Amino acid sequence: MSDPSPVRPAAPVLDVWCELQCPDCRDALDDVRTLRARYGDRLELRLRHFPLEKHKHSFAAAQAAEEALEQGKGWEFVEAVLGRVEELDRQGEPFLVEVARELGLDAEEFDTALIDGRHMLIVDADQAEGKAIGVSGTPTYVIDGERLDVGKSQEGLRERIEEIADRLLAGQE
Repeated sequence: MSDPSPVRPAAPVLDVWCELQCPDCRDALDDVRTLRARYGDRLELRLRHFPLEKHKHSFAAAQAAEEALEQGKGWEFVEAVLGRVEELDRQGEPFLVEVARELGLDAEEFDTALIDGRHMLIVDADQAEGKAIGVSGTPTYVIDGERLDVGKSQEGLRERIEEIADRLLAGQE
């Protein structure tokens, strides 16, 4: 017997290639917040890691973001760290644990995750995939197979993402 209830199509995915020590990613936060607010669960925003060698704490920050996601506050953690990039620059991993504690996450487990590297493979896989599809800097967005690089300006980028998302969502109706 078949189920008569309609199957809801999967939400379109927007991959947000980000680096948590990147000032440009911090500048892009308003657009990411706007997209999350506008689309809610109709558009899946997926954090993808692309730590850059020039930022010595970026790999640890990416692993920390994965731990925060596992503990249920991934985007909150990302926003908190990006909002204080200079502190991450100065303090490194202790700052990541401090932010976790501020957000009510299990800071001890956070510290352990950074030591044991349990999220390292996820970060490595994201970085490898990013390189394979041509990501060279952050932030970079990918939606419906289209890569949107920021370059030096966020200008017009959110509008382009919204055009694509609206088209994809209209096609689901």
